[in-house]
Amino acid sequence: MQKNAVNQVVVVTGAAQGLGLAIAKNFLSEGKRVVFIDINAKLLNEVKKMNLVKQSGSSKMMFLTVDVSNVSAIKESVQTIMEHWGRIDVLINNAGVRKETSVEKITEDEWNLILSVNLGGTFFYSQAVLDTMKQQKSGRIINISSFGGQAGPLSSGAHYCASKAGQIMLTKSFARSLAGQGITVNAVAPAAIQTPEMDNIDPCKLEKMKESIPVQRFGKAEEVANMVSYLASDAAGYITGSTFDINGGLLMR
Repeated sequence: MQKNAVNQVVVVTGAAQGLGLAIAKNFLSEGKRVVFIDINAKLLNEVKKMNLVKQSGSSKMMFLTVDVSNVSAIKESVQTIMEHWGRIDVLINNAGVRKETSVEKITEDEWNLILSVNLGGTFFYSQAVLDTMKQQKSGRIINISSFGGQAGPLSSGAHYCASKAGQIMLTKSFARSLAGQGITVNAVAPAAIQTPEMDNIDPCKLEKMKESIPVQRFGKAEEVANMVSYLASDAAGYITGSTFDINGGLLMR
């Protein structure tokens, strides 16, 4: 990895809200240049209006509306970033779609949507940044998987859990292929993290969820962001192909 953090370029998909936004903000606080990728142009515009600009300066940020299920759009975004900043040091594959549909009711269209965004987006964005990372002889790819990809469909649909389990296997596959080239690939698997998505869950259900967590609280998006920042740092250079659980003890292994 490049030692001068000021020049490092971090690409975060699904960066307009929730975990992605927390991760992007954390990298900005470290002085890195950050590309906010999201399919929701309205939410991206709202992020632009935040105090992030005052804190870090607009020259530290780039905002791109990208559908990560569209391979051509992914390639175009990488080309835009390279033309603007000339390098990509870190890729965070965070964009995802989660649904709780039962196996009896999952349609072909819904299956394809979940897999193309969660799994296809992770694969093709990772593939798209490989040339520049190989030329730099350094890079970090970090995939945001999920507890659901490890324990199965407790509160998410089978298609979501399958896509998240697939991300963990992609992490291992890319890590093995790129080992020894200065590029590491890891994943984090969060569970029960306090994000705006929880606002749509019944309070009684939330309380039962919290009681099931050994540490008796929900996780914070910043806690996930801190782990991601560590994995992107020089200090984590000997770590690759691993998945890190951030779940309050829900899964102990």
